[in-house]
Amino acid sequence: MCLAIPARIVELLPGDACRVDLGGVRKEISLALVDGAEVGDYVIVHVGFALAKLDQDEAEQTLALFAEAGLSRATLTDPGEGAA
Repeated sequence: MCLAIPARIVELLPGDACRVDLGGVRKEISLALVDGAEVGDYVIVHVGFALAKLDQDEAEQTLALFAEAGLSRATLTDPGEGAA
């Protein structure tokens, strides 16, 4: 199953890259598809690319729904976890 998940930008990196926070897990992703994203913005992330900016309320609601569904942030960031 593939999911696009909300993540908060914590650091802009050289080029089109940035670092995002996914509930304490930090990943480097590409911002090549999103214009004007800044530190503190939420973006939808899919396979290492930010697809769009997302407002904070919508991001928090989506993350809460994932938690209710039993999808931990570790599972969302590491698809191999939980597979056995």
